[in-house]
Amino acid sequence: MSENPPPCPKCSCVYTYEMNALVVCPECAHEWVPGQNAEGAEGSGPEERVVKDAVGNVLRDGDSVTVVKALKVKGSPSGIKAGTKVRNIRLIDGVDGHDIDCKVDGFGAMQLKSSVVKKA
Repeated sequence: MSENPPPCPKCSCVYTYEMNALVVCPECAHEWVPGQNAEGAEGSGPEERVVKDAVGNVLRDGDSVTVVKALKVKGSPSGIKAGTKVRNIRLIDGVDGHDIDCKVDGFGAMQLKSSVVKKA
């Protein structure tokens, strides 16, 4: 047994105790194996991030998508029209919700929000 078991990952209670191979929280009754994350072996961190399009389809790197609404583009008088197809997207952790990195024909490299595209 260790002297100071870790605090509870659910409620942050410091009065946890060890029972066999588990650590137990007396306040919320949460039990876990020390050294694993809060979800156990199921979640493995930020690589489990799921990006969905405007209609709820899961997007992956390399997918093709279609723009579902007209988008204004700085420096361009016309913008991107609804129905424009974008191939070979890359999912990123962008700024302001822009989570798709891609190349749009006629505009070049840019970032899009997943909420304005649908999987093709």
